[in-house]
Parts: sequence; structure tokens; C-alpha cells
Amino acid sequence: MKLILKKTEGKKRVQEIERKLNKRKRSGGFNAKKYNGILPGLEEDALALQKRMRDEWERNNS
Repeated sequence: MKLILKKTEGKKRVQEIERKLNKRKRSGGFNAKKYNGILPGLEEDALALQKRMRDEWERNNS
């Protein structure tokens, strides 16, 4: 849906466009809550994993 707003439009037209945009049905999108806090195969502490990964990065760039 395209709604064009020109500089010369009045206040009523702007409000009409806002109403149309607010009525528009939102798409489903990505459900991030489904994956919140889940890392499959993580057996060690997250901080230890992060330190190990950073250490590997430092060794590879030296």
C-alpha cells in the first residue's frame, strides 16, 4: 500500500493517512521469543565459551 504525503497537504489529510496506516494489518514476521535463551549443544558456561572464542580469535590474528 502506498500513501503519498505532499508538503502542501492539510492537517485533515495527514490524519486520514495516519488512520489508514494504523488500520493496516501487520504481517506475522519473525517470532524471536521462540529462540530466546536457546543454544543447542551448549554444555559449558556461556562466559567460558565466550572467553574461549575470543582467545581463538586473538591467536588466529597474531
